[in-house]
Amino acid sequence: MFRIDNQSRQAVYEQIAQQVEKYVLSGILTSGEKMPSVRKLSVELNVNPNTVQRAYTELERGGVIVTAPGRGAFVSDSGATVLREVRRKEYLKKLEEVLMELKISNVKKKQILAIVDKAFEEKASTFNEKDVYAGGHDHD
Repeated sequence: MFRIDNQSRQAVYEQIAQQVEKYVLSGILTSGEKMPSVRKLSVELNVNPNTVQRAYTELERGGVIVTAPGRGAFVSDSGATVLREVRRKEYLKKLEEVLMELKISNVKKKQILAIVDKAFEEKASTFNEKDVYAGGHDHD
């Protein structure tokens, strides 16, 4: 399930954390689900257990997982919601930056709104009901 790209410039613990986040957001890992133990995942990925522990620590700090001493790590009840909110804020900030660049480039508001409307019309059919109501895909 997890893979490490040894050619990547991204730190291994970040790769692990990013994959966990992706699996939580996509529903592959669900609320309350037990995470692989640090030892098991480190053996599976052929990495130092401290690397996996660092990823888990970052994920716990971000509210994605919770650890129970002696029991292991679990996906938190709010893990997906937390991640969606973080992503939503990141994307809105990026959108704001792009909009400022478009404004500087003399792109008219009407043109931008037409693109936004078209994107929502085209993409609306790709959102399933779970995505829409799970938080983050308001069409208003």
